[in-house]
Amino acid sequence: MLTRSVLLGILIAALGIFMILYPMATATVTTLFVGWSLIFAGVAQFVFAIQSRGAGHTVLKIVTSLLNVVTGGVLVFYPIAGVAALTLFLGSVLLVQGALMTTTAFMLRPAPGWGWFLADAVALVAVAILILAGWPSSSSWAIGTLVGVSVLMSGVSRIFVATLIRRGVGNLQNAARGAV
Repeated sequence: MLTRSVLLGILIAALGIFMILYPMATATVTTLFVGWSLIFAGVAQFVFAIQSRGAGHTVLKIVTSLLNVVTGGVLVFYPIAGVAALTLFLGSVLLVQGALMTTTAFMLRPAPGWGWFLADAVALVAVAILILAGWPSSSSWAIGTLVGVSVLMSGVSRIFVATLIRRGVGNLQNAARGAV
């Protein structure tokens, strides 16, 4: 009998596979989610700015909230262009993160395991170059595939952790029975 956690892990992994198979749909939904999140956050910031007069820089808070609402609106009303913009942003962030991780890896050298940081950095830079070199056509696969892989790995890790916990509980029960 499958535990709920293992079953949930299987469902999450299946969703991740679906997301990988349909990366543009995944990217579009992700872009809409980001857009709506920015809109709601902007509205909340605006309300806070209006209610917090005298709490400092009200004009700056209002401008920031309006920028969030406008950016979110553009993503919601132009999701395909939003996917392209987010893909460019993602590639840029991965490139910077890869450069920073390379620096970190060499700062850790010769400590044990520093090579894993370097390997991670090289992988990040490779993915960033792949995304940026193919932009804007990489927009059709990059965000959706990466989000899908993340969801798939979350499901797989949930399955393994739940299985290990169940196995550990079984071992404890067997040990308790033997001790009685």
